[in-house]
Amino acid sequence: MGGIRNFLFRLLLIGAVLAVWEGAVIYFGVPKYILPPPSQVSYGLYNGFASGLYIDHLGITLTETFLGFALGCGLAFVFGTMVALSRPLEYFLYPFIVMFQAMPKVALAPLIIVWFGLGLASKVVNAALVAFFPLMVNTIVGLKSADEDRVALMRSLAANKWQIFWMLQLPNALPYIFAGLEIAMIFALIGAIVGEFVGAEKGLGMLIQSMNFTMDVAGQFSVLLILSFLGLVLNGLVGFLRRRILFWDAASKADAALSASSRDGTTR
Repeated sequence: MGGIRNFLFRLLLIGAVLAVWEGAVIYFGVPKYILPPPSQVSYGLYNGFASGLYIDHLGITLTETFLGFALGCGLAFVFGTMVALSRPLEYFLYPFIVMFQAMPKVALAPLIIVWFGLGLASKVVNAALVAFFPLMVNTIVGLKSADEDRVALMRSLAANKWQIFWMLQLPNALPYIFAGLEIAMIFALIGAIVGEFVGAEKGLGMLIQSMNFTMDVAGQFSVLLILSFLGLVLNGLVGFLRRRILFWDAASKADAALSASSRDGTTR
């Protein structure tokens, strides 16, 4: 019963917010080009999906996000591992990585468009750059968090660096890595949208820009709603993988128990 009660409470809360929004716009006479009511946003959302317009642009944005996420996370894991396991590399390389991360990606986006064009490649690169740093930092912290006593014990048993890495440091770092992956996935989506804002032929970001020129505020709100739901789904996907892979981790066990109790409450 608890799961059903919580679910119904969420629905009532969402409905109350939408009702207040609709009533406030009507009562105060807010122009629709400033703040459209939820009914108009829903109508724009329906028209966008019914015509297939949103589906085409959504597919492009998802492709850019996943490719950028894969590229950025792959490079982040490699660089993070190199920096964590090598003091000389950490001393010489890490400051440059931090300096590069300090550069605003919005400022870099026009240069990336110039270098890679208006097509898919520039958006993938931009998404990868934004997703890179969170995972790299978490990888470094996770690999360095291995218990020194256990490392010393493995060395005393004649384990080499790779055996220590695969059997101790990497398993210990996996909770940190997955925490970085959850952040990197959302950042990859943001990076793809920023790239589409600057210059693109297709994508939800380009669609928002186009609607801005035509003053279609309800359409912009509907696309923002899609992006919010998309971010929630992508974050949930990484969380699902974390619970399945890190079944031995305490945080994953707690999340799995919470999900199971919610399902049990819903089915009763």
